[in-house]
Amino acid sequence: MRYAVIRGEGYTLVHVPDFVRHNSVFATLEKRLDTKSAFLNELPKSLRSFQEVVEYMPHQVYIGEMPPEDLRHYELPWYDKPADNADRFGAYGEIMSQDEFIGVLKMADVFDLIRLEKEFVTKIRKKLMQHPLFNETKLRRLKEGEAEENIEYHIKNMKAMPLIFNDQIIGCVKRGHEFDPNLTAEVLFENMVTKASGMLTAWNLLDRNQIDVAEIDYVIECSESAAGDMNQRGGGNFAKAIAEGIGAINASGSDTRAFCAAPVHAILEASALVQAGIHRNVLVVAGGTSAKLAMNAKEHIRRGVPVLEDMVAGFAVLIGENDGVNPIIRTDLTGKHTVSTGSSPQAVITSLITAPLDKGGLKLKDIDRYSVEMQNPDITRPAGAGDVPEANYKMIAALGVKREELNQKEVATFGEKYGFPGWAPTQGHIPSGIPYIGHAHKAILNGEIVRAMIVGKGSLFLARLTNQFDGVSFILEKNKGEVEDHRDQKVSEEEIRKMMAMMMKKIAEELLEEETNEY
Repeated sequence: MRYAVIRGEGYTLVHVPDFVRHNSVFATLEKRLDTKSAFLNELPKSLRSFQEVVEYMPHQVYIGEMPPEDLRHYELPWYDKPADNADRFGAYGEIMSQDEFIGVLKMADVFDLIRLEKEFVTKIRKKLMQHPLFNETKLRRLKEGEAEENIEYHIKNMKAMPLIFNDQIIGCVKRGHEFDPNLTAEVLFENMVTKASGMLTAWNLLDRNQIDVAEIDYVIECSESAAGDMNQRGGGNFAKAIAEGIGAINASGSDTRAFCAAPVHAILEASALVQAGIHRNVLVVAGGTSAKLAMNAKEHIRRGVPVLEDMVAGFAVLIGENDGVNPIIRTDLTGKHTVSTGSSPQAVITSLITAPLDKGGLKLKDIDRYSVEMQNPDITRPAGAGDVPEANYKMIAALGVKREELNQKEVATFGEKYGFPGWAPTQGHIPSGIPYIGHAHKAILNGEIVRAMIVGKGSLFLARLTNQFDGVSFILEKNKGEVEDHRDQKVSEEEIRKMMAMMMKKIAEELLEEETNEY
């Protein structure tokens, strides 16, 4: 079977404390419910500095500067235990500041929806000139900026959304239509955040893996955002927009949506396209979602925890043809939560974990690492949601006991041996399985592990269309060095002549045999 491989990854985080205060769904609803919200007045005291988010250990794991296993050496909470020698740039990506990202938002803007003040543009251009990803060509997209009075006019008279940095209005997001509820400034802001963070993540992938953007011939975007107008809500297409934004001139693209499970669906779709020979290199990318900012902020602040949901996260993986080196995606060993699966924990784990293993004659212990919903317990436990990865590992282990592949004593240590503490930000689609792909890629190439299972789950009932939820999984495996792509093999003219001669000889012999039989 011709398997596709993971060629490279990109992971980015953007620190956006002012978006939390002024532009998030959380803040907007709070203002609507209580114009004198005491909670919003208290919020600034619980926001982190950029240095604090860089030193936060789960963030260092996310960008590839710290192995996920190392988190087990530290007791929760982690927010008060800064990492030593932390760097904003990592093996897989980076942690970007809010002012820099506002500049990237403008670079992603092709409809002139984002207006930035002149002095701010001047400052941010100088700052981004020092960034390794940005050159003069990209920075031309910032344009020159505008006068303060022009920005104020759009905010006061045209229902534009203010963009605030350090308590000063430095720009705005314009609405896209006078009446369309899907083209308000607030909705367009969310969509632009998704597009811009997707572009940033793709640029990081290309830069760190030394990949020519012209090699990409298809893009699949798999975030939780939806772009469209009042006549076709969610029609898309983020993928084509990101492809244009990063300069992937040979690419087309489309969006895949399945809530948190979408990235795993998208990776399987990309693998199928490569295996079928339709495309050679498919970029799977998901920008972040500003709608998920500060979801649990009230519970965190009540318990004296900093607002940890102050990050916009992105991820990207490049799927390519088998090169005999990079980890293969075992598309013949996939799991899926079907309509008939049911919602019991045993049924879900069977469909996503053991069913694909049974296809390949594998046991639970034949998988070296399981990447489930890697939600950060620093965030989920104070919010009352418990430790999500730990709960998943216990369910997997319990099923292993029932299948007589584990003994009862191994249930308590299964997660420690075959999994990790969670480190992903609560951005919906980001935690489900995919944060480990970069680490798995490295571990497989280094010979530390042979197989890893990536599991994605999604809450479809959130759309009020079905009570079902979703799930899908696949196995990453060490490449055996067998390259099975024969499309580039050419047959010489001499070989064609020989084949034609053999065919003519065979035809002549068959005709002679028929004539002999007649007599």
